[in-house]
Amino acid sequence: MAETTANSGNEAENARNHFSKAMEEARAGAQAFADDCVGKFNQAKSEWTSEAKTRSEEAKGKANTFAADAKTKATEVALEGKARTSQAMAGLSKLIDDNVSLIDEKAGPKYGDYARSASQSMKDAAANLDEKSLDELGEDAREFVRQSPALAVGMAVAAGFLVGRMFKKSN
Repeated sequence: MAETTANSGNEAENARNHFSKAMEEARAGAQAFADDCVGKFNQAKSEWTSEAKTRSEEAKGKANTFAADAKTKATEVALEGKARTSQAMAGLSKLIDDNVSLIDEKAGPKYGDYARSASQSMKDAAANLDEKSLDELGEDAREFVRQSPALAVGMAVAAGFLVGRMFKKSN
């Protein structure tokens, strides 16, 4: 019986050792699995980061191209508007000049002189508009707003009202 108890003690010790080894192997396997998962995650993260940077740079390039195209188109439209405005002012000046004798006749020489003065002012403004670049005109507009903000706001409101009325009638 002493021998049976000794065998039972050895078997229990062997079972504990076997269980301990199995636990160590399980821990080592879990650690290896965790390390493998972390490695795969870091690799995927690196790939995602690289892909995100590539797409971000592509989007930035497209946005810059679009902005450059928009700036070019806006400049073309502004130059065309400047030329048309200058032509309209010169045409109105010519129309006044052509009819100043009629104004002298119907309203009197005093009003004819007003018309001549207005016509000359329009000619000068048209010539000034033709001579200046868009940058110079922009700076002149900023300076005007700095000097007379209330007048600038009033003119903007009036222009908005007129444009609104034009679109309202076309509908």
